Amino acid sequence: MTGTGSDTSRREGPFRVGLVGYGLAGSVFHGPLIAATEGLVLDTVVTANPDRQRQARDEFPDVRFATTPDELWPRAGELDLIVIASPNKTHVPIARAALEAGLPVVVDKPIAGTAAEARELAALAEDRGLLLSVFQNRRWDNDFLTLRKLVAEGELGDVYRFESRFERWRPELKGGWRESGDPAEIGGLLYDLGSHVVDQALVLFGPAAAVYAESDVRRPGAQADDDTFIAITHTNGVRSHLYASATTAQLGPRFRALGSKAGYVKYGLDPQEAVLRDGGRPVAGGEKEWGVEPEELWGRIGSGESPLTGGGTPVPTVPGAYPAYYAAVADALRGTGENPVTALEAAAALDVLEAAHRSAHEKVTVTL
Repeated sequence: MTGTGSDTSRREGPFRVGLVGYGLAGSVFHGPLIAATEGLVLDTVVTANPDRQRQARDEFPDVRFATTPDELWPRAGELDLIVIASPNKTHVPIARAALEAGLPVVVDKPIAGTAAEARELAALAEDRGLLLSVFQNRRWDNDFLTLRKLVAEGELGDVYRFESRFERWRPELKGGWRESGDPAEIGGLLYDLGSHVVDQALVLFGPAAAVYAESDVRRPGAQADDDTFIAITHTNGVRSHLYASATTAQLGPRFRALGSKAGYVKYGLDPQEAVLRDGGRPVAGGEKEWGVEPEELWGRIGSGESPLTGGGTPVPTVPGAYPAYYAAVADALRGTGENPVTALEAAAALDVLEAAHRSAHEKVTVTL
């Protein structure tokens, strides 16, 4: 759906954005990417934390502040888009309130704790004629864009197995809601990193037919899953093996895709998050080089060789493109482009995540 309500499609100036939350997601990803998008302006940041208010003011001197989302709804006419970057358990109620106030919405992943909630929000947005988009930024990772291109161009032949690893070595707990064992928090790696690897697999190879998962809590004192494996059998027969872990002492390849003609292997993580964390910023209009990695980090394509011993042929990595997400959102608000990530796509990923949770706890394969 591209409809976003008549107000935004007729607006001549930049779309005014209210950003809810200014922790990691808000300050590292959403704020800078919104500011780098032609046609968007960060108008209001919602946070009651004085330190985060100072941080936001330092980077965006003209920004206004609210301490709760409820302060936004009486002045909904002063805003054109709400971006929700607050803790996972708040996503659904804030998104619902924004849509009921007549405002288009972007929600950080996961949009909800259940697929049913995601579909309810999608139905509400459809009924109100409003944009509801989900921030799945890893669709614009450099390695994913490269693999998607190789698959689309048939360079691998018919892909039959896809391996995706989002692994980290974090033996010490960081604390916070993401590591809480309370189901209401929607924490743990299954819904955190799992939201990324599942979404990417579905984008590449289509709907899931069956799901098997293993989920463990390995670190001393941990409450939420920190080492998770998901196996998806897609309806087209492709098998995806997905790993999300904070306990991996030796990191595997980010991607390994095997096909009837060749295989592609890629190590390392897309550099965009690290650059953003270090204060690097993309520039509106794309005048500044962004998302490019050095040749020594390129993945390799081949048949019968090992990339660890120099086998195969290096494949130039497509530049990462996180700014493309909000550029697409701006186009959707204007009525000139499609929603880059729909709530129904996010619901399909949540179907898999819920099936994975059930599979891991009941030790069964779940058919969708």
